[in-house]
Amino acid sequence: MIAEQTKAPAFTLPDSAGKQISLSDFAGKKVLIIFYPGDDTPVCTAQLCDYRNNVLEFTKRDIVVLGISSDSQASHKSFAERNKLPFSLLSDTEKSVAKAYDALGFLGMSQRAYVLVDENGVVLLAYSDFLPIIYQPMKDLLAKIDAA
Repeated sequence: MIAEQTKAPAFTLPDSAGKQISLSDFAGKKVLIIFYPGDDTPVCTAQLCDYRNNVLEFTKRDIVVLGISSDSQASHKSFAERNKLPFSLLSDTEKSVAKAYDALGFLGMSQRAYVLVDENGVVLLAYSDFLPIIYQPMKDLLAKIDAA
């Protein structure tokens, strides 16, 4: 994973509607980047729905949430609509952002990884789940965010 206390790599990726979203769009805000292996997989669906159900916890902490995987915009759109996800899903089809954040697993898929970027673009927290079949439950994720 990317080292904590380093400058977060800049990126621009399309969201599910095709709008280009850049990390710099959120200057002055905290951003939680959630790398995940893929749309419509059981664990990723459970994970992102857990975060959806508790999105007010991110809002209370003034944190913008961005989900990133290598899935297409069309896949993200369907996945987000079906699950009523209130945060942007970004399409990293070339895996360039996952590479920049050192969030690629050994099979070339995105790890289940979390990066919290502060208001100045510095990485406050960066880690990945050891097993891809397990995700960070909301209470554990918030504990790590609050401690950062």
